[in-house]
Amino acid sequence: MDTTVNSDPAQPDAHDDRYIIFFDIDNTMYSASAQISHAMGQRIHAYFVGMGHSEEEASELHLRYYTQYGLALRGLVRHHDVDPLDFDRKCDGSLPLEEMLKPDPELRKLLEDIDRSKARIWALTNAYHTHARRVLQIIGVEDLIEGLVYCDYSEPNFSCKPEPEFYRKALKRAGVTDPSKCFFIDDNRKNVEAAKALGWGRCVHFCERGLQAVEGGRVKDIGSETSNEEDVDDIAVVTRLDELRTVWADVFT
Repeated sequence: MDTTVNSDPAQPDAHDDRYIIFFDIDNTMYSASAQISHAMGQRIHAYFVGMGHSEEEASELHLRYYTQYGLALRGLVRHHDVDPLDFDRKCDGSLPLEEMLKPDPELRKLLEDIDRSKARIWALTNAYHTHARRVLQIIGVEDLIEGLVYCDYSEPNFSCKPEPEFYRKALKRAGVTDPSKCFFIDDNRKNVEAAKALGWGRCVHFCERGLQAVEGGRVKDIGSETSNEEDVDDIAVVTRLDELRTVWADVFT
C-alpha cells in the first residue's frame, strides 16, 4: 500500500458521493498530554524575541496574532514580512517529535474501523505539510489518510483555520460539492464552529478536559471556555477519540 499522504490529488472524483471525514492533527490525533503545544509555544516566543522584540512584546504579539488570525504565523507574515518557511524550519521543524510521540495502535484501529464504502478520511491542519506528515508517520496512521489539506506556506497569502477560505479550499481539494457530507473533528472550538457555520454536517469538538495546552503562547485549561453540556449548537463534544464510534456510529463497521 502507498504510505504517502496525498496532499494534492490531481483530480478528485466529483462523482464520489461518500462522506468525507476531516481530522485535525495536532492535539487531536494525539493527546495534548504529549505537550507538543508547550514546546511549540516556546519556539514561537523565541522567534518573536529573535526578531528584536522584548519578552513582553513577544508575548503580547503572539497572543494577539493567534487570537486575530488563528495562527501566529499569519500575523507575522502580514505585519512583519516574515518568511513562513524560515519560521517553519525554526519552530515546527525543530520539534523533537520522535521523542514526544509514538505509534498509536488504538487510533489506527479506530481509523481502520471506518467503513471506506461510506466515508473517506482526510486530515485538515494549520501546519505545513512537512510537520503534518512527520506526525502522521510517527503515530503510525499515514497510510490510512487519503489526503491532506494544510497551510501552504509557499503561497504569499496562505489561509488557515478558522478562515472561511481555508474550508472552501479543503472542499475543492477533496472534490466535495455538498458540505453537509463533511464530518470534522478539531480540538479548537472556533475551528469547529467555523466549519459548522459553512454548512459542514457532522462537527465534533475534541475536548480533553483536565489537561492543559498552549494557545497563543498562554497555558490554558482545556475545556475552560466551553459548556459542560455534551452538545452545544449542534456540535458534539468528545473527550476521547474512541467516542466517535458512538457519535458517528453510521460510518463505522
